[in-house]
Amino acid sequence: MSDFFTWEILATFAGATTATAIITQFIKDGLKKIPTQIVSYVVALVILALATAVQSGTGAGWSVWALIPFNAVIVSLSANGAYAAVDRIKNG
Repeated sequence: MSDFFTWEILATFAGATTATAIITQFIKDGLKKIPTQIVSYVVALVILALATAVQSGTGAGWSVWALIPFNAVIVSLSANGAYAAVDRIKNG
């Protein structure tokens, strides 16, 4: 495997969750006035929208695009939960 992330990986639940968690951790310090959960949701929304656009081109119908905000909620909550679990283990 020569790539850490590909559009195919980012279009999966695990790939989108991992990318959301990593990107959120890198940018959240610069956005201290915005709750981290909102930042995480916006990041997930952008990742899923870009992955859908790249993967499907113009072939994605409205039903695919309509699900992106709902899938972004699941990805964001999963990314936040994974970070909280690692933080809890690290800090005891």
